[in-house]
Amino acid sequence: MKNQLAAMVKTDQVAAFRWEKQWYGYKDSVFTAHKVQVEKLFKQYGYLGFDKVGKDGSDNFWLIVQHCDKFPGFQKKVLRAMDKEVQKKNANPKNYAYLYDRVEVNAGHKQLFGTQVEYDVAKTGRAFVKNGLTDSVNVDILRKKYDLNPLKEYLNIMTTMHYEMNKARYQGMGITKPSIYE
Repeated sequence: MKNQLAAMVKTDQVAAFRWEKQWYGYKDSVFTAHKVQVEKLFKQYGYLGFDKVGKDGSDNFWLIVQHCDKFPGFQKKVLRAMDKEVQKKNANPKNYAYLYDRVEVNAGHKQLFGTQVEYDVAKTGRAFVKNGLTDSVNVDILRKKYDLNPLKEYLNIMTTMHYEMNKARYQGMGITKPSIYE
């Protein structure tokens, strides 16, 4: 199973990092095919935690599920099972936070952890929390419990990455460095 998950992630990452319109069909077919495979594994073995496939295998399983946005019902099932495994320290709490927020954003709700971002592409390139937060006052306390860095730090990392990937565009707009939060 570990090798199967690792091979899926290699293909997944090729698809995930292609934003050109002509790649959308490929991306969709990869994510759909992988969903079918991991759903079979999930039905047979339950959540693939550290005890079943090791840390890397469990992270790979989560990543495939994370990209199953066309299948929110499946993501929710895995999320419920993952919550139990996180409580038993058999799954990565950081991954749980990302999947939890992904499910919430895909349902049009606010986020708990602030892991899903959008960018102000028209003006600054700055990352911001997609759909907002359910509790902005206590978000860093919760993020710490799930092994996440403080939200401002995370948003600055995401802003910097986005800027570097789109540097020529932003420099053409007169923006010479990432617009980070102070």
